Amino acid sequence: MTTVLVPLAQGCEELEAVTIIDLLRRAGVTVVVAGLEAGPVTASRGVVLLPETTLDAVLDQDFDLVVLPGGLGGAERLEADRRITALLRRMTEQGRYVAAICAAPRVLAKAGLLNDREATAYPGILDGRAEIQLSSAAVVRDGTFITSRGPGTALDFSLTLIELLCGRTQRDAVEAALQRS
Repeated sequence: MTTVLVPLAQGCEELEAVTIIDLLRRAGVTVVVAGLEAGPVTASRGVVLLPETTLDAVLDQDFDLVVLPGGLGGAERLEADRRITALLRRMTEQGRYVAAICAAPRVLAKAGLLNDREATAYPGILDGRAEIQLSSAAVVRDGTFITSRGPGTALDFSLTLIELLCGRTQRDAVEAALQRS
């Protein structure tokens, strides 16, 4: 069974976090929502999210994908958390998928994981980083790294993750049920 970790930090972007969790679960993916610490997470617009567990409780588990929601405050907290950096490096060493949206690609950049890779992020987040091939695309995949621009691209980002993990047929089924067109 495919398992994905979505770590939540105070100040995360709720639209991104909820869209990622919701769409992956619609696709039949097991999604583990873990707070950096115990208790509720207040997102960037004041929405309170309740993680199912803590990061410490799941750090030793194997995941097929780790997805970092954005939101500047949340991304800053993820970036400062040594456990997240170690987890992302471990995932990379194991050849597993790592994804980040909006301000969260800065977490990957600080860990050196986007060096010599193409990536996208919220405008200004990755500016000045000559080691990254910055794209203005809504969603970018470079090897096992998937990045996206922001709240407005959360659906496309999540559907890309579904296709990556479950195949095109499952992605199409989830997208059809959303009634996007």
